[in-house]
Amino acid sequence: MRPLWRALADAQVPRGRAALGVLTGTAALGSAVGLAAVAAWLIARAAGMPSPADLAIAAVVVRFFGIGRGLFRYLERLASHDTALRGVVSLRVRVYERLAAAPAARVLPLSRGQIMARLGADIDAVGDAVVRGLIPAAVAVLVSGIAVAIAAALVPVAGLVLAACLLIAGVGAAALTLRSARAAATLGVRAEAEVTERALAAIESAPEHRVWGTSAQALAELDEAESESARAHEATARPAALAAAVQALAAGAALVGSIAIAVTHAQDGLIGPTTAAVVALLPLAAFEAVGAVPAATLQVFRSAEAARRIEELAPVGPAHAQDRSGDPTPAAVRIEARGLRVAWPGVAPTRPVSFTVDPGEVVAVVGPSGIGKTTLLATIAGALEPAAGQALIDGRPSLEADLGTIVAITAEDAHLFGTTVLENLRVARGDVSPEEALDALAGVGLAPWVEALPEGLDTVIGSGGGTVSGGERRRLLLARALLAPQPAALIDEPGEHLDADGRQALRAALAGLRTQGRSVVIVTHDLALLDAADRTVTLDD
Repeated sequence: MRPLWRALADAQVPRGRAALGVLTGTAALGSAVGLAAVAAWLIARAAGMPSPADLAIAAVVVRFFGIGRGLFRYLERLASHDTALRGVVSLRVRVYERLAAAPAARVLPLSRGQIMARLGADIDAVGDAVVRGLIPAAVAVLVSGIAVAIAAALVPVAGLVLAACLLIAGVGAAALTLRSARAAATLGVRAEAEVTERALAAIESAPEHRVWGTSAQALAELDEAESESARAHEATARPAALAAAVQALAAGAALVGSIAIAVTHAQDGLIGPTTAAVVALLPLAAFEAVGAVPAATLQVFRSAEAARRIEELAPVGPAHAQDRSGDPTPAAVRIEARGLRVAWPGVAPTRPVSFTVDPGEVVAVVGPSGIGKTTLLATIAGALEPAAGQALIDGRPSLEADLGTIVAITAEDAHLFGTTVLENLRVARGDVSPEEALDALAGVGLAPWVEALPEGLDTVIGSGGGTVSGGERRRLLLARALLAPQPAALIDEPGEHLDADGRQALRAALAGLRTQGRSVVIVTHDLALLDAADRTVTLDD
């Protein structure tokens, strides 16, 4: 549970608003208890045919509790959801901040679907711990205490019986389903995350699936993930059903016991008929509060598992990356690989390579798909440790802090955001002016394209680049590389989706990077682009 408490502390959940949610929830269910008690008294009293004046106050109180139950329930929803949503926003901001400062190697192995699941559904699940877990549990404790206090004030032994049955229904039911609830919650969170990952992979890679004829396989994987999620939900329902059975038995025992106590005490003349009616009917409303305990227990475990997954992605505490924010960015750098072998953990390393890239030079790394070209870029940038050999920048080992400060990577699947063309270019440098943006677009052959857009640089493009062609998307990413301030540029598959004109634009962009004095490494499997490089390095044996 510690990850959940840390996540809630990190979310800075407003305690005052949480307390307001508990109080209004208690008032809502307390109104139900009060309504049952006063209504029972009113029915028993009315059976004696008293004057209407004797019943006037009770009738008003019944109406008050009847209206108050719905009103306080509405106010509880407002307070609890406002509390949870504020906490989720704060938590998401802090997770993003920690993620931005964390080592790049923590994020690079994850797919977009995995990142979306953890930054979306998992953070929302932490918020659900407040709305569906902690506040309902606190309300159950308070309302149960109120019901027991009323029963004990009328007939002490009835209070004891009601308290025992409420404990069995609340704590007992939760304890009986504790282990299965933990397992089911963990399984459910993972299964839902898997559905998110598979769905996003199927949607984002739909064109590739159509080209390679793997659409059926992607859909089959998504169906399997959904089936696993359904099985997880079924497993989640089992402990809830067991808890419901225990609660039904406890409620029935409390009702029978209270009726027996009320009848016995009334026959002995210890209490009046109206008091007997209140004692007998009070358990009917008292068990409404503890009915939420099993679901609250399950939600707490689900939220704890989600918080653990968030911590795996962005752990609480200082980042491990070396801070170079105070160092001045050099105007030019020299990249060097000495017997460098690279690999992701658990994967066989590449063959050793040695090369240098001086300022104003372009080196091309070639090899078939999957051989490790992208991994080589991540290692040069300092995001991964070399499997063997050295990756050097100006004679020193590359560091994680170099990525984004000295080294800029243009990934093959770099994201285009659902905003204007200008703002998409400002991803490289936040102060890019419209004039600089137009120059960069002209440098990659997109000047006619941007002039034809309805609003020029202010035209909004779809998220992920869905409203531009593959070649236009690639050229926009090259324009970003031209605008980036880092002296070293690493570009993954820059010739992907480019036609003949696009290849000429790529050559012009590489010439522009040379003119800027940048040290450039490109990786490609397209040998027709090698004339744009000064030297070629191969990872293929």
